[in-house]
Amino acid sequence: MNDIRVRFAPSPTGPIHIGNMRTALFNYLFARHMSKADLILRIEDTDATRSTSEYEQYIYKELNWLGIDWDEGPDRGGPVGPYRQSGRLEIYKKYAEELISNGLAYKCYCTPEELDADKELAVKAGDIPRYSGRCRHLTQSEIERFEAEGRPSVIRFIVPDHYTIAFDDLIKGHIEIDSHTLGGDMIIFRSDGMPTYNFAVVIDDHLMHITHVIRGDDHIYNTPKQLLIYEALGFTPPAFAHTAMILGPDRTKLSKRHGDNYIGQYREKGYLPEAMFNFLALLGWSPEDGREIMDKEEIIEAFSLDRVSRSPAIFDINKLNWMNGIYIRKSSIERITNLALPYLKAAGLVDDNVDMQWLQKAVASVRDGINYMAEIVEPMQIYFGEIIEPENKEAEEVLFTPKVRELLELFRELIMEAPAVDEFFAKSVFDQLKKKTGLKGKNLFMPIRVALTGRMHGPEMVYVIPLLGRELILSRINHVLSKLDKIKE
Repeated sequence: MNDIRVRFAPSPTGPIHIGNMRTALFNYLFARHMSKADLILRIEDTDATRSTSEYEQYIYKELNWLGIDWDEGPDRGGPVGPYRQSGRLEIYKKYAEELISNGLAYKCYCTPEELDADKELAVKAGDIPRYSGRCRHLTQSEIERFEAEGRPSVIRFIVPDHYTIAFDDLIKGHIEIDSHTLGGDMIIFRSDGMPTYNFAVVIDDHLMHITHVIRGDDHIYNTPKQLLIYEALGFTPPAFAHTAMILGPDRTKLSKRHGDNYIGQYREKGYLPEAMFNFLALLGWSPEDGREIMDKEEIIEAFSLDRVSRSPAIFDINKLNWMNGIYIRKSSIERITNLALPYLKAAGLVDDNVDMQWLQKAVASVRDGINYMAEIVEPMQIYFGEIIEPENKEAEEVLFTPKVRELLELFRELIMEAPAVDEFFAKSVFDQLKKKTGLKGKNLFMPIRVALTGRMHGPEMVYVIPLLGRELILSRINHVLSKLDKIKE
């Protein structure tokens, strides 16, 4: 076991949110930056109604996709397991009983109606909604009567009133909280026999020798509750580092209205893992030299909690798209083509019999214009179909400008006569057309582009023409000329 130990402890109750993945990444970067540090993966599955093995597998899948590895966990074991909370229930019960025997916790039999009444009385008295502690001093006969009635019970930890809880957060700085704001004696075991988060996490972090807890600041209100339990059990608490939230462009909490907010949605769209790794690392952290494009090893080497911002990070999809586009262009064309294949197959453009050499050239011609792999379907459509229609009215009007018929007929003739419709031909054909028609610039290039692709913008024609090939070019040119004939008639 190494001297420094951090953990990522997700609940397998749904897809992993961007914020949770950023937490995993910061723990990973902190651990790997150190010479001797361990990252522990712990599955917090005490919510039996929502936790599933399927979602646990998603956790492994997303972490592996992003390039985050761990040293101990449910899938690879370790010296302080089990690494699933559902396998640690007897451990939690033991410590709960210890607190009860030391007079620091007790069974509570209050009904929902009694709890609501307590909160109402507290609010009427000008206080926050809080539990009155009515079960703290039950007599043995009262306990026996409630048990005989079959009343469900929880275990509550005694929270001392108006007790100052202080800690030095590695990111937020010094924090002090009055225990009165915690709402009274807190539940550490629910009536279903499961421990609450704030109790289980203390036991786990202590027994797993966690030295640093790096998590989102939505947990900062949990920290004083946990520190009280650490103190009651005589445990030394870890150092805490609470990272600021990730907000949408409108500076509100990142949610569905801002678009995709689960890491799997970006994986499925074809964002590259190294781009997402780079992007997430910069959500709330920055290197001293201000670099933005950094590979994994560079980020690990530069990472420090001292450079983590106290201010919320803004999830800027435009920046992610820009960054991912850079990584797409940096990747080998073989890799990008293989990544493009599932999207092209799903769109019905190619099948298993596609000529991979041809496909690599086609993908290379359009990849500069895409932000993520799912976007490749749209620009690649210019290479498929016997005929193609103009994309809009503006493109259609290009085909009805003066001398277009003469230009297209001459282009058709040159295509038919060419020994090979290759890149050499594509580079020379426009010079021939210019000499014979007197057209130049857009008047020369645009009608041919629209006739062959239906679009006014796209890959250079020197690449498009050889990729389309003689048959497809003739089919599309004939279709346009046929339309022009009908209009003339």
